Amino acid sequence: MPGTFIEAYEGLLDRWGGGVDHLDIPTPYGITRVNCAGPEGAPPLLLLPGGGDTSASWFANVPEWARTRRVLAADLIGDAGRSLPAQGRRIGSVADLGRWLDALLDGLGVGRTALAGHSYGAWIALHYALVSSRVSHLALADPTGCFAGYRPGYLLRALPTLLAPSPARVRSFLRWETGGAPLDPDWLRLQEAAAGVEKARPVTKPRPSTAALRALRTPTLIVLAGRGRPHDAERVAKAVSGLLPDAEIAVLPGSSHHGMQHQAADELNALVGAFIGRADLSG
Repeated sequence: MPGTFIEAYEGLLDRWGGGVDHLDIPTPYGITRVNCAGPEGAPPLLLLPGGGDTSASWFANVPEWARTRRVLAADLIGDAGRSLPAQGRRIGSVADLGRWLDALLDGLGVGRTALAGHSYGAWIALHYALVSSRVSHLALADPTGCFAGYRPGYLLRALPTLLAPSPARVRSFLRWETGGAPLDPDWLRLQEAAAGVEKARPVTKPRPSTAALRALRTPTLIVLAGRGRPHDAERVAKAVSGLLPDAEIAVLPGSSHHGMQHQAADELNALVGAFIGRADLSG
């Protein structure tokens, strides 16, 4: 793994503050790196990053959530980060993702957990919550591919970063998607460094079925980026209301999709913290 990537990753992880534990959990699909913070014995909160991102991306959120939770932030296997894929066995289906998360929770000694994800991580989290009783409550930060398709213009702009990634292309794409809004320089450095990291092809299909979504009983919070370019936030909110009438929905008007966790940290931290707090009180 390129040295510049490791340096950028560790540098961003340093911003979590002190008391961070680093665990390498064996699963059938490889070793999963989990960065942990918060009191041992506190209710767990498992975090999944977006595609091409890492657990370190939660740097603006973990210090707040770790006040009351044992935060467990995983690097996706086969993506950027410090997880190591197994030789000869890759994650190739939604069922594989579910088996990976089951093995990860078993290795962490966690029976049931709150689960939160951003972007592609939210897609994984939702699929898992649809089939697993191990998710106590679910928080999705600007989930992609769950309730609406991608805007064609977004996919066209993203294509060069997927086919031939480079730091310059990644930087240009992120500047476009965020509309020139300020991006944390340490986070941006990690995104650029990740362009040189070999990644496996992710599982991106199918979209959760209408029937499965309507059957979901897990308490759910969905936070949408009002200025995000992957999809239209209002359209997604309308779809969610029809499919998950009991879900809590919030739209952050000034937030873009990429960098949402630090650009709108105060709002996101408060929404997720309050949601988890209510769920704890309800038992």
